[in-house]
Amino acid sequence: MKKSTIWLLAALMALTLLCLLYIQIMYMESMIRMRDDQFTEGVRRSLYAVSSLLEQDETKYFLEEDVAEVESASIYSQYGGTPRLGGMRYTFTTHSGIVGDVNVRADPNKIYNLQREEGALASSYNTMREELKDQYLYQKGVIDDVIISIMNKAADRPIQERADSTAVRNYLKRELENNGLKLPFEFAVVNRNGHAFYQTAGFANVDASALNNSVFVQSLFRNDPQQGKNYLKVYFPSKTKYILSSVKFLIPSFVFTFILVIVFIYTIVLSFRQKKLTEMKNDFINNMTHEFKTPISTISLAAQMLNDASVRKSPAMLQHISSVINDETKRLRFQVEKVLQMSMFDKKKATLRLQDVDANSLISNVANTFRLKVEKYGGKLSTHLDATNAIVNVDEMHFTNVVFNLLDNAVKYRKEEEPLRLNISTHNIPGARLQIVVSDNGIGIKRENLKKIFERFYRVSTGNRHDVKGFGLGLAYVNKMTTLMGGEIKVESELGKGTRFIIILPLLTEDEADSKGDETSGEEKC
Repeated sequence: MKKSTIWLLAALMALTLLCLLYIQIMYMESMIRMRDDQFTEGVRRSLYAVSSLLEQDETKYFLEEDVAEVESASIYSQYGGTPRLGGMRYTFTTHSGIVGDVNVRADPNKIYNLQREEGALASSYNTMREELKDQYLYQKGVIDDVIISIMNKAADRPIQERADSTAVRNYLKRELENNGLKLPFEFAVVNRNGHAFYQTAGFANVDASALNNSVFVQSLFRNDPQQGKNYLKVYFPSKTKYILSSVKFLIPSFVFTFILVIVFIYTIVLSFRQKKLTEMKNDFINNMTHEFKTPISTISLAAQMLNDASVRKSPAMLQHISSVINDETKRLRFQVEKVLQMSMFDKKKATLRLQDVDANSLISNVANTFRLKVEKYGGKLSTHLDATNAIVNVDEMHFTNVVFNLLDNAVKYRKEEEPLRLNISTHNIPGARLQIVVSDNGIGIKRENLKKIFERFYRVSTGNRHDVKGFGLGLAYVNKMTTLMGGEIKVESELGKGTRFIIILPLLTEDEADSKGDETSGEEKC
């Protein structure tokens, strides 16, 4: 698949996911806003109803008081004396819709006789009823003016009597439930300056910032003078939870969408990684073909020359051809070995034969072998093996290949216009560790390539140079082997000035050496 096609699919999928997330977020915000508006409207209706109920209670209080005065001044004056308990009950309704009750209290026997006996007493009862009816028909016409005057006097009553805390709580609970709001609440009755006449314990403990954001206020007794206004404040501790409960069904949707985004990103990254790996493998095959083709062609040509009788008669020519075949065979074998190294990366663990070796001695041998190759290109290889303790527990063959690969890289990426200066040094560093440094004055590595050079098949671009061949496995192999042997590798480089590879390996401590020595001597005794 082309890179442009992958980018196009990635852009379409990203746009689709973004649109899906946007729609979900907008829908959730709309649901929360609508739920909040419904909650606010329900609370306001409930508070208004509570305020109206308190006003009705107060109106009823003063109306009954007024009716009692009228009752005393009219009906009971006909009978004389103070009325006794019991009596008749009359109900009436004003023009404004207020319902009032009147109890006519007198001797139960007299009232019974008035209702049951015929004759003069029955006639007296009917006369009294007609008079009472006429009186309250008159009162019905002027009741609104009476109520206004009563409400003007009501402001002088203590608010604790006008709005009893128990009544307020019951009214609030009932009205909230009527509006479908069955959740806990806290409330307080305060004056114009915010001073609380009484409040619930939960309301007193609420943080001021929370009250400012979630408190609902309702004016009580709207006909009171402005300076004497009182307010009912209600706070709902679980308001946020109540509102968010309406959108909790969206949580799985967001979770699945988030998982989809993660899978999408991982898929895109994996696609590009696989494409890059495919390109690297293609380069690897091309390089491998070229690397194998050259020595095979040379060996084939040498074999053809051996068929020539004149060549066989010349010992010098035979020696030369034999040397060419030997060199090309070594070269071919070395390339095959590099290809086989690739199998190391497909295994979670490589089989290592760890043993205690002197790193200084081993590095010195590799340097002596490699020095001729460096001098062939007019360079110089120097060693500074300053480590006093260089005993490490490594696989000798793989450790040799690690050093050889680093030296081989330095030769490959040398400067054509400047003699190669290659240096190997060892040092003891704190923490019982051995530091091996391979430095050169080659072409260097760009900063953006430093993190990639240890990846499989990755090869740094060398511009117009075509003599640098390889499979992109050398440094990946070095990194893996160093890690498996308990060490670490770092690289420092500056373009145009050279490169330093730093390998750090744990040293074999004296206790470990003595322990291994005892094991060896024990085996010899056996």
